[in-house]
Amino acid sequence: MKKNMGNTDKIIRFAIAIVVGILFFTGTISGTFGIILLVLAGVFVLTSLVSFCPLYTIFGLRSCPIEEKK
Repeated sequence: MKKNMGNTDKIIRFAIAIVVGILFFTGTISGTFGIILLVLAGVFVLTSLVSFCPLYTIFGLRSCPIEEKK
């Protein structure tokens, strides 16, 4: 699994996950919509930690700098 996420992308995803978590556990968002957003926040945290997003691979995206081969 090659890394395809840059630092900025990881920070943004992690921040969104924290906001969604806070909103869910304070009761601001609830119900099915809240659970869906909480699961999405979990995916954001996981992809931030491993620096790999499967959707980026499908769409051919990459937000990390290209490493030069020597």
